[in-house]
Amino acid sequence: MQGLQRRVVYISLYEGIAIVCASAGLALMTDAGLGHSGVLAVAASVVAVIWNLIFNALFERWESRQAVRGRSVRRRIAHAIGFEGGLIAFLVPLFAWGLGVTLWQALVMDLGLVLFFLVYTFVFNWGFDRVFGLPRSAQALPSAMPTPRSGASAPAR
Repeated sequence: MQGLQRRVVYISLYEGIAIVCASAGLALMTDAGLGHSGVLAVAASVVAVIWNLIFNALFERWESRQAVRGRSVRRRIAHAIGFEGGLIAFLVPLFAWGLGVTLWQALVMDLGLVLFFLVYTFVFNWGFDRVFGLPRSAQALPSAMPTPRSGASAPAR
């Protein structure tokens, strides 16, 4: 699965799980209650979806120009840190406003969520790639692929 279809499935699964986790986390960290936290988690999810589209398009464009293909642990960690770091800039003001707390308090709350989401993002991406395969940007270049020996059939794709 590639392109827009891959991104839609990715974002839908990722954000669906994220909304449930963020709602519970915000409700536990505040007196806002699960309903209020759920609304804030959905708003944060909308921000995250927009950031996800932008960040992943830029990341895959950068990735496609790299000499070394594939997604190593190091590259996956860089992806997770870049994505979550960008979200901090957007979500801290949203949490401060939505929960009626200071920016510092919102940052501390968001850092708690970031710790969870750094691990979640890493594990989700790894699992997603294992189930749906790597995007073209991370696949080996055709010229780098081994050629089948004469008489041997090429693997099905």
